[in-house]
Amino acid sequence: MSMIFTPKPTPVVDIAGTNDKFPVNRIYCVGMNYHDHVVEFGSDPQEVDPVFFLKPADAIVGNNVDVPYPPKTSDFHYEIELVLAIGKQAINITADQAENYIYGYAVGNDLTRRDLQAEMKALGMPWDTSKAFDKSATITAIHPASVIGHPKEGRIWLSVNGEIQQNSDIKMMIASSNQIVAALSELYTLEPGDLIYTGTPAGIGPVVSGDVMEAGIDGIDRLTTRVI
Repeated sequence: MSMIFTPKPTPVVDIAGTNDKFPVNRIYCVGMNYHDHVVEFGSDPQEVDPVFFLKPADAIVGNNVDVPYPPKTSDFHYEIELVLAIGKQAINITADQAENYIYGYAVGNDLTRRDLQAEMKALGMPWDTSKAFDKSATITAIHPASVIGHPKEGRIWLSVNGEIQQNSDIKMMIASSNQIVAALSELYTLEPGDLIYTGTPAGIGPVVSGDVMEAGIDGIDRLTTRVI
């Protein structure tokens, strides 16, 4: 058997402090997972459950790499997020078991075509065009849990051109990291190489070409991205 064309290389993410790479399998994302972000969208946090969607693996973009302003939008948004990196296959696990399957943590930005998302939501249609586009998942190096532990709290923030736009704490997530991993393991077979973007706090907003987004989570890393 031979391939009819040369397959693309597997997307990878750096492992902090090493020359090793984390090969990316799937990118899962969580929406509506911070109390203040749910309120920002005009909903009641008591009545909204986090929702799941996916991005393609080749949407991944490393730290300090420029991203282009995407086509078919005039409302391109940032969403700072804690990212979980899965290191072992997980099927129907409990939240108490989840940390055994989390290899490490990173800082990510779930870039979004907000106007397309609003259109699809109004029609009751999937969000794919608003979320799963080229270069829509920026990320820092992954920091192994064996080095930094399993963070449960810490400031999460994002600035645009030096002005803070998002400012919260990961302890404000509605579903915790462990609960997210457990819930996804009931819906999918989680595999080594899977990344999970865990949701964003309030303060989402637009960026344009030339803007520089800086973001971070205390105790993990800092992410810098320029829009071109």
